[in-house]
Amino acid sequence: MGIKSFMGRRAKEVSKKDYDAPILVEDYMSRKLVTFREDQSILEVMELFAKHHISGGPVMDDNGFLVGIISEADCMKQISESRYFNQPILDKSVERFMTKKVETIPHDMSIFDAAGIFDRHNRRRLPVMKDGLVVGQISRKDIVIAALKLSGQNWK
Repeated sequence: MGIKSFMGRRAKEVSKKDYDAPILVEDYMSRKLVTFREDQSILEVMELFAKHHISGGPVMDDNGFLVGIISEADCMKQISESRYFNQPILDKSVERFMTKKVETIPHDMSIFDAAGIFDRHNRRRLPVMKDGLVVGQISRKDIVIAALKLSGQNWK
């Protein structure tokens, strides 16, 4: 009598199609953004930061294209200058203080790759792009929240 090989019951294989855990930047990014213009006063920007409880946002031109990013850190430059020259905070424009070389990430990047970018660069938020247009913004906090939601998942 021959011996039969017995492998037992196997777990059902999970195909990529069956696995739909949200792991993309677009799944966690903020879509409703407070945006700024180059000609806005830095004082107005600071007021909007306080009103909307945000710490920065994209600067857009008249055609809706990204031209920079303004943050609380950029506002600190204005506050510091006003103190140094013993003047009130003036209506200087955003263009003077914004960061013009803006790092962006694509909407279909995984949150793990985005976490790597945040780890390598000293940024608190990044504009999210699709087809050359800003479609959202993701922050370090958004990545942390995504990681907490995914902490129970097994990655193969």
